[in-house]
Amino acid sequence: MNESPVFKKPYLLSPLGVSAYRNLFIGNALSNLGGIIQMTAAAWLMTSIADSPDKVAWVQTSVALPVMLFAIVSGAISDNFSRRNILLVSQSFALVVSLALAVCSYFGWITPWLLLTFTFLVGCGAALTGPSWQASVGDLLSREHLPFGVLLNNISFNISRSVAPAIGGIIVASVGVTAAFVTNAVSYLFMLYPLWIWKAPKRADDFPRENLGRSIAAGLRYISMSPNISRVIFRAFVFCVGAISLLSLLPLVVRERLHGNATDYGVILGAFGLGGILGAVFSNRLRLMFSNEILARLAFTVNALCVFSVAFSERFWVVALATMGCGACWVTTLSLMNTTVQLSTPRWVVGRALSIYMTMTFTGMSLGSWMWGRLVQDYHIQTTLLIAGFVLLMGILLGFFVPLPDTEKRDLSPSGSWPIPQVKMRIRPSSGPISISVDFLIDEKDVREFLKIMRERRYIRVRDGAQQWRLMRDMQEPRRWTMNYRFPTWAEYVRHQQRMTVADADVARRIDALHRGEGKPVVRRMIERSTEPLAIKASEMDDGQRPPIVY
Repeated sequence: MNESPVFKKPYLLSPLGVSAYRNLFIGNALSNLGGIIQMTAAAWLMTSIADSPDKVAWVQTSVALPVMLFAIVSGAISDNFSRRNILLVSQSFALVVSLALAVCSYFGWITPWLLLTFTFLVGCGAALTGPSWQASVGDLLSREHLPFGVLLNNISFNISRSVAPAIGGIIVASVGVTAAFVTNAVSYLFMLYPLWIWKAPKRADDFPRENLGRSIAAGLRYISMSPNISRVIFRAFVFCVGAISLLSLLPLVVRERLHGNATDYGVILGAFGLGGILGAVFSNRLRLMFSNEILARLAFTVNALCVFSVAFSERFWVVALATMGCGACWVTTLSLMNTTVQLSTPRWVVGRALSIYMTMTFTGMSLGSWMWGRLVQDYHIQTTLLIAGFVLLMGILLGFFVPLPDTEKRDLSPSGSWPIPQVKMRIRPSSGPISISVDFLIDEKDVREFLKIMRERRYIRVRDGAQQWRLMRDMQEPRRWTMNYRFPTWAEYVRHQQRMTVADADVARRIDALHRGEGKPVVRRMIERSTEPLAIKASEMDDGQRPPIVY
C-alpha cells in the first residue's frame, strides 16, 4: 500500500509528506550532485588527454550505453526482486567504481580509454538503479501524487545539474579532478543510508519468481501490444537523439568557440540545469493548458531554436540562455513522457516498461552523442549543431503520424478479485501445459456485441501472457461459445490471472452480462498429459500402494 501524504490536495511538494519518499528523495538528490560533479570532471579531463575530439562526446556515450544495453534486464529484475535490495547493490557498486577511478586518477594512470571504461561502469550502476528507483516512486506514492513525485525527481536532478557543474569546475580548477571523483564516491553514502533504513514492503505471497527470460519477454510483449506506450517511447528516442547534441558538444563549444575554461563550462552546464528546474516548475501548469502532443511539439520547437542560437552565436550570455532553454525543454519533455508511461502501465510490469523507456532514451543519447561526435570531426561545430536542430524539427513532423496519447484514464490497479483455485490433483508451479476453456451461452441478437467485446478480451489475454487464444462456436448448439487458451505452466497461469487490472475486470463483466446460462460461465482448467509411460520417482511410492501421479 502507498503511504498517504498528509496533504489532502496533491500539489508539487505534497509527495514530501511521505516520509520514505522524502528520505530517498534527499539521498537521491545528493547522490545526483556527486554524479554530475564526476561527469563534469571526466568530460573536462577528456578534453586534455584525448587525441581526437570525438572522444569528448564519447564520455556521454559511455554513461548512456550501459543503460541502453542492460536496462531491460534490470527492469525484469526490479519486477521480481526487492527494489530496495537492488538499489543497495547498485549504489554500492557505483561507490566502489568511483573510488577506483579516484585512485587511478591520483596515481596518474588515467588514459582516454581507461576513463571511458570507468564512466561505462558507473553507467552500469545507473542502469541497475534506474528502473528500480523510478518504479519505487510509484510504490511509495499514490496515482494522484505520482506526477508530482516524478517532477520533484526532475527538479532535484536539475538543481544538481545547475550547481554541480559549477562546483565541479571549481573543484577541478582549484584542487584537481581526483578531488571531484572522491566527492562523487562520498555522495553515494547519502543514498545508501536511507535505503538501509527503508522498510520496503515484502512480497505478498511465496509463489516462485518469474523466470528472467520469460519476465523480459512478458515486458516486451506488453509494450509491443500497447501502442500508446510505444508511441511515447519512440518519440522520446527521437527527442534524445537531437537534444543530446548540445550536451555532448558543450565542452568543445566552451573551449573552441567561447575560449573558456573549466569554470565557464560549469557555469553554462549549470544554466542547463537551471532551465530544467524552470521547466519542471511550470511543467504541470503546461500539462493542464495543452495536450501531451501539443506540449511535446512546443518543446521540440523551442529546443531546436535554442540549438540554432548556440550554432550562430559566440557570445557567452547567448549560449548560456540558449542552453537554459534546452534544459527547460529537456525536463518538460522527458518528465511528460516518463509520467505518461508510468500512468499507462499496471504495477506488475511497470519496472519493465520503464526499463524499455530508459533503454530507448539512452539509446537515443548514445546514438546521438556518437553521431554528433563523428560529424564534428568532419564538419565545423556550427554545421553539426545546425544538423541537430533540423533533426529536432523533424521530430515535430512525426507528431502528425505518431501523436502522443493523453494520460491514461483507466484504472490500472490490480483487481484483486481472483483467488488461486483449489484443484484436486498434485500440481506444482512448473506443472503444465495448462489449457483453459470457458463456455458461454449467447443469444443470437447479442452475437455482434459479444464478438466486439471478445476482440478486446483476446487482446488483454494475449498481452498478459496467454497463448493460442481461440474462440469456437458449437455447430450442434450455436448458442454455445467456447473461449480457449493455454499456458506453459501452472505458475504462468496464476501470474496471468493476478495481472488483471480493474479495467480488465470490467471487460470480463461486460462479457458475463451477455451470458444467458444459469450461473456464471463454466470454466474448465485442464492439464495436458502425454500418453507416454510416466517416470515415477522411488521417493513418491507408498508401501503397498499405487504411486501417485505428480503433474
